[in-house]
Amino acid sequence: MEELMEILEEIKPDVDFAVCDTLIDDGILDSFDILNIVSELNDAFDIEITPVDIVPENFNSAKALWEMVKRLQED
Repeated sequence: MEELMEILEEIKPDVDFAVCDTLIDDGILDSFDILNIVSELNDAFDIEITPVDIVPENFNSAKALWEMVKRLQED
């Protein structure tokens, strides 16, 4: 989770990812941010985030992102 937080803070340093759970709902992350996050997570965690995974529920919070990463690592 620490590595995920570092990635998120590097992409969007002005967001408090520890508490925000409306990253998509409130428009905090835009499509470019999401593409950057997907690319960074694929590389950092050796996973493949597919278009099926790119849904608001998976990107609304750091916790949701972490749950997706863990799930994809198990596959």
